[in-house]
Amino acid sequence: MPELRRDPVIGRWVIISTERAKRPSDFTVVPEVRRPGPCFFCEGHEAETPPEVFALRENHSAPNCPGWQVRVVPNKYPALRIEGDLNREGVGMCDMMNGVGAHEVIVETPEHDKSLADLDEFHISKILWVYTQRISDLGRDDRFKYVLVFKNQGEAAGASLQHAHSQLIATPVTPKWVKEELVGARSYYEYKQRCIFCDYIKQETRLFTERLVMNTEGFVALSPFAARFPFEIWILPKRHMCDFTYIEGREFGDLANVLRTVLNKMRVALHDPPFNFIIHTSPFRRPRAGYWGTIEQDYHWHFEIIPRLTKMAGFEWGSGFYINPTPPEVAAQVLRDAVPEA
Repeated sequence: MPELRRDPVIGRWVIISTERAKRPSDFTVVPEVRRPGPCFFCEGHEAETPPEVFALRENHSAPNCPGWQVRVVPNKYPALRIEGDLNREGVGMCDMMNGVGAHEVIVETPEHDKSLADLDEFHISKILWVYTQRISDLGRDDRFKYVLVFKNQGEAAGASLQHAHSQLIATPVTPKWVKEELVGARSYYEYKQRCIFCDYIKQETRLFTERLVMNTEGFVALSPFAARFPFEIWILPKRHMCDFTYIEGREFGDLANVLRTVLNKMRVALHDPPFNFIIHTSPFRRPRAGYWGTIEQDYHWHFEIIPRLTKMAGFEWGSGFYINPTPPEVAAQVLRDAVPEA
């Protein structure tokens, strides 16, 4: 019988379609033809992108020249532009403001033929550190309330370029789905004086371990109880942190290890699927009217990794329900058993 499962944070219901349960061999993943380089993200082609806003470089090499390890440039076709004022106004009963924000591309490696999962843990930890630096820097701009870091890998996941890269967009409002998590976390905290994510981590690591994929000293990777998509994986820090920029020291290497391992397990078990990942972190905390002061205690940042194995159709768009044909317990077992290639 199909199951209806409720997400404990935001109250969203998901249909786990157990009667038509699908394992990895039931999904069709069309291999993507790798286009040879060089491209304008490759080392030596720095003049073909907008001037960099940040770069991790060796030997103090000059900006916009070779010698970088991770490079951040403005998106050539930004969703939001950094220039201008918000100029909020009403249009009848509706609201409008200028499309002010920031849209940046994080070029993850100078090597054209490597994906994120191919990079070693030390290099991935550098990419994660660059994320924290860009979020912190954009947080100094009072026009912005939120920065969403995300990655699209594969054409089916929205990537127009194959060279390994991720993106971030700073927005003048908090995204709706993040706000739903914030409200759910606050409601739980007001009732129990505990972080709902911390309680969930304890539950999944001590009581219901069948949804665990990895469990390290500092992080846990799991398939959530009410997973929206087949083989959806969340990575959460065990140490309570509302803000992704609070990562420190050895945690970068631990997180890099978990992220790299999960991506390689997906590659083996699911035949290198296209995927998205997003980082949900807290909004910038600037006191203002109506703003609650417990985000530091009640929210908990996390990665969400979504292999693109199914498509949303009319029922999902019309109802807000998701139909997941792979129970998260099955997904976690498959990924636990997957052995990444050396």
